[in-house]
Amino acid sequence: MKRRRAREYALQILFQLELSGNELTERVFDEFWEGNEEDREVREFTRQIVTNTLTHLGEIDDMIKKAAEHWSVERMAVIDRNILRAAVFELAYRKDIPSSVVINEAIEIAKKYSTEDSAPFINGILDRIAHSVSPAPHIRET
Repeated sequence: MKRRRAREYALQILFQLELSGNELTERVFDEFWEGNEEDREVREFTRQIVTNTLTHLGEIDDMIKKAAEHWSVERMAVIDRNILRAAVFELAYRKDIPSSVVINEAIEIAKKYSTEDSAPFINGILDRIAHSVSPAPHIRET
């Protein structure tokens, strides 16, 4: 549940930044958390998603473009675009989180924050991306 809240917060921050055209600064996080008594773990996971999604935005958008047949990233609804971006960050760069978990979380967040058609749309794109990113290297226990 903590990670779900962090993902929802990350979506809210990414959405806010895109609509305002502002850069990500420490002040953005400070203002977002003002009056919110969320624990450190949730805040850190939120920060990680937001910061890394924006750091890798070009690569993430390229992955989305390749997987979204007949759709440009720019034509997607802002909320859907940012749900996808955050989820693609996790699929591509967080190999410790199973892709099925990332996809399910994104679908549930889409159901909560977007339209009825968004969940299947997001599911299809993320499923294609999950199959195209290289799997996490197997770590041998000794």
